[in-house]
Amino acid sequence: MIELYKIELNTVGKNDIVDITGDVKAIIRRSQITDGSALIFVPGATGALSTVEYEPGLLRDLPRLMEKLIPEKEHYHHNETWHDGNGHSHLRATLMGPSLTVPFSGKEMILGTWQQIIFLEFDNKPHHRELVVQLMGERLD
Repeated sequence: MIELYKIELNTVGKNDIVDITGDVKAIIRRSQITDGSALIFVPGATGALSTVEYEPGLLRDLPRLMEKLIPEKEHYHHNETWHDGNGHSHLRATLMGPSLTVPFSGKEMILGTWQQIIFLEFDNKPHHRELVVQLMGERLD
């Protein structure tokens, strides 16, 4: 069985990190599927998904890491092409990836104790995002 859902959110841009764990949990709970996998996907080239312990220190550390790896003020050919100043955003999103799969059983996600699902907004401007959540599995009643 396959079911398709969306998570809508508005971001402020520039390394916004949004905890979407509760959204995914709510989708799984209202679904007819009890055991399976949740695939979460970002349609777009400047957003990404991952898991993290969603706490203030890491919420500051992750953007610092991205700035060290892919600095915003570096020269990017993308900026020459489109003149939108977000070449770094595309590279950061590429590094992190556009999708994440989380297994669930008995309508509960199988996550570590301190593990949350996050959406990362790397673009240099706010966005309205519609993440796709595809549940695949079976109903075990």
